[in-house]
Amino acid sequence: MKRNTKALIMAGIMASAMAMSGCQAEEKKPVILAVSFGTSFDDNREVTIGAVENAIKEANPDYEVRRAFTSQIVIDVIKENGGAAIHNVEEAFEKLVDDGVKELVVQPTHVISGFEYDDLMEVIGKYEKKFDKVSVGVPLLTSDADYTALADALTADTAAYNTEGTAVVFMGHGTHHEANSAYAKLQETFTAKGDSNYFVGTVEGSPTLEDVIEGVKAGGYTKVVLQPLMVVAGDHANNDMAGDEEGSWKLAFEAEGIEVECSLKGLGSIEAVQDMYVDHTSEAVKGLN
Repeated sequence: MKRNTKALIMAGIMASAMAMSGCQAEEKKPVILAVSFGTSFDDNREVTIGAVENAIKEANPDYEVRRAFTSQIVIDVIKENGGAAIHNVEEAFEKLVDDGVKELVVQPTHVISGFEYDDLMEVIGKYEKKFDKVSVGVPLLTSDADYTALADALTADTAAYNTEGTAVVFMGHGTHHEANSAYAKLQETFTAKGDSNYFVGTVEGSPTLEDVIEGVKAGGYTKVVLQPLMVVAGDHANNDMAGDEEGSWKLAFEAEGIEVECSLKGLGSIEAVQDMYVDHTSEAVKGLN
């Protein structure tokens, strides 16, 4: 009797071991890693970055969607404020490897392929051999069609502001990277569409704020609506664009006698922009096959 009991126990252990072995052998679900610069503005983070991630999840139900931020400063601030822990890119890749993920799609939510995108590609190059398949999506503005799609999305989203005497001004981040040319190209796209009251400027590149003010004044506009050309309406939007301290775009236009209205709306909250990221992700998913 004792021997029978022992045999049953041993059989149970073996069955459990086989079941666990089967689970370990089961192929891991492929992952889409959405990589963003990030923002410490909690509310805006979820209606922009979160909205893009959710749109990607809905379009790819067979994939697990994970998040990584490229800004360690943002990650640290969120943690210090009691927010959820967010991986930086290298941490996210280490976790993917540890979890046994074999197929990976990386989709950046960057607007242009600047330094942040270059850094991301460098990390991918470091880890790609640890996966069976890796495919990388492109930033928002990459193909000629992207510029047209974004210009159409922005004019539709700001249609209520498109009135006589009003200029709609988008503030991009800007960079010293050659990819900064994307901002001038988007401006050319607006102009080619006949939307001459739409302007694009940057905080750290060109066109500059001075360039935009000159264009607005030359067009005889008496009011401007300022909106960020960034995925999130974070620090730059709240302070450099809409702030009340010296140097803000709002005060610069007001100093020229121009009425100012600020729209703190990140690109990620616009459904048509979310669709663009979904399309880029879909192309990257195809790259796995």
